[in-house]
Amino acid sequence: MPDHTQHHARDRTPSPTRSDLGRRVVARREQLGLTREETAERAGSAPEYIQYVEEQQAAPGTGFLLRLAQALETTVGELTGAGTDLPSGVGRAARHPELITLSAEECRALLSTHGVGRVAVATREGPAVIPVNYVVVDGAVTYRTAPGTAAAAAADKEVAFEVDHIDDAMSKGWSVNVVGTARAVTGDAAARGLDQQAYTEPWAGGDRPLWLSIFPARISGRRIDTASTRPRKRGGGARLTDRQGQQRS
Repeated sequence: MPDHTQHHARDRTPSPTRSDLGRRVVARREQLGLTREETAERAGSAPEYIQYVEEQQAAPGTGFLLRLAQALETTVGELTGAGTDLPSGVGRAARHPELITLSAEECRALLSTHGVGRVAVATREGPAVIPVNYVVVDGAVTYRTAPGTAAAAAADKEVAFEVDHIDDAMSKGWSVNVVGTARAVTGDAAARGLDQQAYTEPWAGGDRPLWLSIFPARISGRRIDTASTRPRKRGGGARLTDRQGQQRS
């Protein structure tokens, strides 16, 4: 008889590049008590491709998504997270949520190397929170903007920087906060070096030659997780207990 416990322990290995689709596939598969091999057989696919979908930034076609949703007894909308034009967090709370404080090491891992975050700064018009593309360089959160903008007002001030991720389908997510002083990057060579290290041009477009770096004085984070869903017991391998406490197969 296959050892499903070992399969699930191996399959739950976290992947730093796992997408929302991958997280939803893993969660639903484990709710059903299925291994990757069984899921692949149901979907008419290969276990290696199921692993790729779960662990990487995969973009499978509609036909495969339909088969995968049927294999997992759900819908394509549930797997892909319909309603992307709505604000995050429109769903209900999970049945058994857990609020977990993250260590500094975990926070840095979630910050990763780049992404989109929000810088909170005091401006002449009042407090402002601005989304920016950022890159982590030598431990500092670095972003570029244009002179005279609200994001540029952070220079030489203590600011807060926040990055988060919400999974509406699973009512889970995390948030990391960095507090520190923002400094404008001076020197053409330093700016060119950051241009080369940037993962992407600013999503907002336009000329944004000013780089600012936030050097963390404090870093903290929290994660909302859900209590592990017990996999459904599978026929043939489960042992039942009668009222007298005796095990029977």
